[in-house]
Amino acid sequence: MKIKGIIFDINGTLIDILTDEGHEEIYRAVSHFLTYRGIRLNRWEVKEAYFRIMDSQRKACAEKYAEFDAVAVWQEFLGGYLPASQRTLGAPDPTARFLAEMYRGISRFRLTLYPDVKAALDEFRQQYKMAVVSDGQSAWAVPELRAVGLAAYFDPVIISGDFGFRKPDRRLFESALKGLALNPEQVVFVGNDMYRDIYGAGRLGLKTVFFSSNQGRKEMDGVNPDYIIYKFAEIRQALEFLQG
Repeated sequence: MKIKGIIFDINGTLIDILTDEGHEEIYRAVSHFLTYRGIRLNRWEVKEAYFRIMDSQRKACAEKYAEFDAVAVWQEFLGGYLPASQRTLGAPDPTARFLAEMYRGISRFRLTLYPDVKAALDEFRQQYKMAVVSDGQSAWAVPELRAVGLAAYFDPVIISGDFGFRKPDRRLFESALKGLALNPEQVVFVGNDMYRDIYGAGRLGLKTVFFSSNQGRKEMDGVNPDYIIYKFAEIRQALEFLQG
């Protein structure tokens, strides 16, 4: 098989990331910031409102694999608590995106590339078209790709929060294939979750490489990747094998 494109998952595959959305410091900091916008809520009230709105957003979504929109959550939050004098009529409040980014930044404890990722991608960009398909939020994923020096490697960048549904929904993979202008049999998908990544990509006919990293689901009945790697550097051997 002649491989012309590679689609990667991001977190747990390219980026080793650790976050804690239960961390008290997130809600304390947001609570303090909100006083400058005329909102006086303690950290526990901020946390309760955030998760309530997020849960409501997901329940209102008719998708099987529903995804939330972090910026929209904070937009609704502001709409419910901002004094009338501070509301931006007819336009999204830019503070919503700031709050989404602030929330993620404070919740994050680790953000680094897995060993050999950058070197491998430098090689691959000369030979293959490359894209990413990742569950998450653009307000988080794009700045994080930029922070680790990978923002310029991928086109398209498909993030579930922009669509309202998550992997293994086939439409995310189809969007990436369309952006690459390639057929499934020309593309390899590399991911770290046996269900969302390998099952999701495999049922479209993409060849799959499972990266058994420190994150993600390791097994799923009836799902078998075409190749398994335990270090990212082994992706080179995987591609050689898949091309026969």
